[in-house]
Amino acid sequence: MPVRRTRRLVAAALSAGLIGLAAVGCSQSGAVTAAAVAAAPADRAEVLARLPAAVRGTKIVVGDEHAPHTVTVYVDPRCGYCAKFEGSGGTVLADEAAAGTVRVEYVVASFLDDRTGGAASARAANALRASADAGPGRFALFQAALFASLPGAGAGGHGDGFTAEQLLRIADRVEGLRSAAFDRAVREDTHRRWVADAEKAFEASGVGGTPTVLVDGAALPGGDALYDAARFSEALRDAGV
Repeated sequence: MPVRRTRRLVAAALSAGLIGLAAVGCSQSGAVTAAAVAAAPADRAEVLARLPAAVRGTKIVVGDEHAPHTVTVYVDPRCGYCAKFEGSGGTVLADEAAAGTVRVEYVVASFLDDRTGGAASARAANALRASADAGPGRFALFQAALFASLPGAGAGGHGDGFTAEQLLRIADRVEGLRSAAFDRAVREDTHRRWVADAEKAFEASGVGGTPTVLVDGAALPGGDALYDAARFSEALRDAGV
């Protein structure tokens, strides 16, 4: 997405109260290194491993698809603020999904590639899409491991990291994820069309920044509440969850 269009969308989202933390905050560069590769925290792995995932159009749906509430989360894999959210508000969503209270629809954007160069977001989005085909828990665990592997999580976006081999090293931390089909999908970008369509869905949504959270279609107040589990849980309750 052109930078000028991104700025317009961010401004519109801010004025509408739709954005938790503007995408322009995800703009610093860096690289994913082998030393940065991490797994999901051990105390979260049991919950994440129980979460089914299914691809529904341009979204990856986590949890019971018949849950009474729908939480839509917009993320970009190279956004450090999304990593910060995954370790706080994301843990609350995982617990709620495991309890059957919500289903979580992830829209995986890749607009930060245009802002900071390279194709790290698109490669990571492709790998996330591939993980959704690998069985229950694999997407949730891989997403947590991927965000945990961002250097300086919370500092903003990152440079052209997430090579295919780096993504596969991260996948090594998720039991049962690596397979011939998954490895091929990562190395050959077999879901590139889905990645492009997901980015278009993000652009069409008008939210303009990541992370952004909607509850049953209504914007959840953003700011620091996104990065504090207790406050995020309270915000969900206020939204009727």
